[in-house]
Amino acid sequence: MIGSAVTAVLGPTNTGKTHRAVERMLEHESGMIGLPLRLLAREVYDRITARLGEQRVALVTGEEKRIPRRPQYWVCTVEAMPRSLDVEFVAVDEIQLASHPQRGHVFTERLLDARGTKETWFMGAASMQPMIAELLPAARIQTFPRLSRLAFAGAEKLARLPQRSAIVAFSMQEVYEVAERLRATRGGAAVVLGALSPRTRNAQVAMFQSGEVEYIVATDAIGMGLNLDVKHVAFAALRKFDGRDVRDLEAAEIGQIAGRAGRYTSDGSFGTLAPLALPQGLANAVEAHRFPAVKKLLWRNADLDTSSIDGLIASLRRSPGRRSLVLQESAEDAAALTRLAQDPTIRSRAQGREAVELLWEVCRIPDYRKLLFESHVALLAEIFANLAGPRAFLDEAWMTERVQEIDDPAGDIDTLIARISAIRTWTYVSNQGRWVKDPAAWQERTAAIEDRLSDALHERLVQRFVEKSGGGNKARATGPARKAPPTRAEQRAMDKANPFGKLAALRAPQAREAGGASSEEARWVEAVVAARHVSIEVDASGQITFEDGRELGRLVRGSSLLLPDVKLAALLELGAGARARITRRLVAFARDLVEELCAPLRAHAPRGLGAAARGILYQLEQGLGTARAEDAAAQIAELAPEDRDKLAAAGIVVGARVLYVPAMLKGPALVRRSALVSAFAGARAPRAPGPSVVSMPVARPAEASLHTALGYPVFGPRAVRADVVEKVFAAIEADGGLPPAGKLAGWLGCPAKEAAKVGGAILGEARASCEEPDRRASTPRNAAE
Repeated sequence: MIGSAVTAVLGPTNTGKTHRAVERMLEHESGMIGLPLRLLAREVYDRITARLGEQRVALVTGEEKRIPRRPQYWVCTVEAMPRSLDVEFVAVDEIQLASHPQRGHVFTERLLDARGTKETWFMGAASMQPMIAELLPAARIQTFPRLSRLAFAGAEKLARLPQRSAIVAFSMQEVYEVAERLRATRGGAAVVLGALSPRTRNAQVAMFQSGEVEYIVATDAIGMGLNLDVKHVAFAALRKFDGRDVRDLEAAEIGQIAGRAGRYTSDGSFGTLAPLALPQGLANAVEAHRFPAVKKLLWRNADLDTSSIDGLIASLRRSPGRRSLVLQESAEDAAALTRLAQDPTIRSRAQGREAVELLWEVCRIPDYRKLLFESHVALLAEIFANLAGPRAFLDEAWMTERVQEIDDPAGDIDTLIARISAIRTWTYVSNQGRWVKDPAAWQERTAAIEDRLSDALHERLVQRFVEKSGGGNKARATGPARKAPPTRAEQRAMDKANPFGKLAALRAPQAREAGGASSEEARWVEAVVAARHVSIEVDASGQITFEDGRELGRLVRGSSLLLPDVKLAALLELGAGARARITRRLVAFARDLVEELCAPLRAHAPRGLGAAARGILYQLEQGLGTARAEDAAAQIAELAPEDRDKLAAAGIVVGARVLYVPAMLKGPALVRRSALVSAFAGARAPRAPGPSVVSMPVARPAEASLHTALGYPVFGPRAVRADVVEKVFAAIEADGGLPPAGKLAGWLGCPAKEAAKVGGAILGEARASCEEPDRRASTPRNAAE
C-alpha cells in the first residue's frame, strides 16, 4: 500500500525479532502477524491474549478460527492471512521461507503485496538482506545481534548430554529411538513432531518447560521460533527427506535449529550425538551466524485467470519476469489441479468462472495425510463432485461416514498421528463455511474428535517415553538412580490430618503415572485451556470457577485496578506444566473480563471527541464506569455541547453530582466490578452490593474511591448507587429543598435518621460544584464529607 513504511528486521535466532514485531503491533490500533507454523501462531496468540484477553485477538489458521466480534489484532499462519483486511500494522515472520521449494511462493507474495495501512514489518534471517534490498529498495533494513552466545560443543554420547537438552532428528523412527533411549537412561523425554496437533504438542512442551522431564526430542519443527527453555541442541542426524529427496542439511537450516539453544541473555550450545560429527568449518559458520545469501525466491502469479481450467493452469505457469524470482512449479495445489484437469468428469463440471474458482479452492486443501498423492487427488475429486452437484454442499451422510472412521482413540502412536492428520482435512473443510450445511456444528464436531485423539496421543507418548516412576526427577539426577521425591499430592496424601488426604492418596498414583496428571485430568486441563470466555465464571469476591463448578483460582491485586493478576487454586493433582497453562488461560480471562466490563467506554466510545471528553472517558474507565463530578469539574467545564451529545448517545451520563454508565451498574457488570475491587483492595474492599441495593453504610470513609469504583460513590454516611444520586438530586432541586425524612429515606433505601445527612451531602456538594467549579476541582476528594 502506498505510504506504508516497510521495515525488514533481520538477524539470527534469539534476536527478539518476533517479540519486537508483536510489541510494535500492539502500539497500533490494529494489526496482523503471519507466522510459519500453526503451532507458533497458537503460541503467539496465547502470549498476546495473556495481555489483552481473547476478545480483542483473532486466531486464523487453516484448521482453526477463533474470531471474536470486534478483533483488533489477527494472529495467522502465513497462508491463512486474510488478504482483504485493512489493519494499521502487518508483519510476516521467517520471511526467508520465500526460498522454500514448496511454500516459498506464499511468502514471496506476502513480501511483495502484504502491507499495513501505516507500517509493515518482515522478520527473518540476515541472508535475506540482498533480496529485500533488490525487491523493496525503499525498505528500511534493521539488523540485530543475537542476545546470547551460541557455542559449538562437539559430539557427545546421549547418556552424557546436559539437562535441558533438545535432541533433533529428521524421521519419526529416529525420534522414537532417541526418546526410548532417554527413557531407559535419563528418565524420559517430551516428544515434538510436526504431525502433532497443537493440543498434544502443548501438553508435551508443558512437561518439558515445567521440568517434569529434562529432555525433549523433536524434528526440525522446533526450528521455527518456538520458544523453549533449551540450553543445548544435539543433532541426531544431519540429513533429511524434504518431500522429494534425502539431502544434507544446509548451513542455514542447521543454524536455525541450533539457535533454539539459549534464551534471551542465557548462552546456549549445540553439537551432535556421537559418533556423528559436524565439520569444523560448518560449526564455525553456525557460531558466527554466517550463511550464504539467499539469491532466488519462489514466485507464483497471484492474478489468476479463472475463466476456464486451462486459463487457470496457464496463469499459474506465468513467468515472473525477474531474474531473482523463480517460478514455483512443485506446489501441491497446482499439481492436484493439473491431475484433476485430466478427468473428463471434472472438466465437464468445472464450466464457468464460479465453478473453476470452486475447483481451485478444493485443490488448495492441504494433504495433511501425506499418503499417496493419488489418494489425495481422489479425495479432492469426491469433494468437488459433492460441491459442484445440485446440493452445492457436501453430502452429510458421506462426510459423517468419513469422520466416524477417524473417531477412535484406540491404537498406537503412529495410528493416532495418522488419524489426527486425517481429521485435520475435515476440520479444514468445515472451516470453509459454505461447503457444509451447518459449519459451526461440524467445526465443533471435528475439533472434539481432534481433541480426543490428541489426549489419547499425549497419554501414549507419556506411557512410552516417560518412566512411570518419575521421569522428571530421575532426569535431574547426576549420579546413580535414586527414588524420586514425593509430589505435592503424595505429600498431602501422607498427611493423615489433612481432610483431603484420602482423595489425594487416590489421585497421587495417577498423577505420577501420567507425568503429572491422569488422562482424565489431562482432558479437563485441555477443556479449560480451550474454553470460551462464557465457560469460566467469576463471583463478586473474585473466585474463578469452570463450567463444571470446579474452582480454578481467584483474581488478586495486579499493577492496577484494570490489570488484575490471578492466583491459581491448589490443583495439586496436576503437573507444573498443566498448572502453568491454566494460569495463562486465567490471565487471558481476567483481561477479557475487564474488556467486557469497559466495552461501553472502549468499543462504543464516539470518535473525534475533544480533549475534555476524552479526559472524562479516561476517568470513567479508571473508576470502572463511575466518576465524581467534583473530580471531573475541569473537564465538564470545558466540555463542548457537541461532545456532550456524543457522550449521551454512547450511553454516558454526565450528571450534576456523578458521571456514570447505566449499563455498567446492572447485573453481571456489577459482579465484575465487585470482583475487580475485591482483587485490588483485598481486605480493605467494601462488601459487594446486591443487585437491588440502592445504598449501603460506609464503615471506612477513607475507602471512598473503592465505593466509587463499585458504582456507589460516598455521600455522608452512605454509599449511594450513581443513578440514584442523580435522581435524588433532581427530585430535591424540583422540590426546592429536602423532602420529609421518611420520603427521602425511601428514595435512598436507608434509615430515616441518616436520610437528611445523605440528602444534604448530595444537595450541598452539588450546589457548591455548580457555583464554584474551579475551587471545587482543587478541593480534596472527601472535604465536604
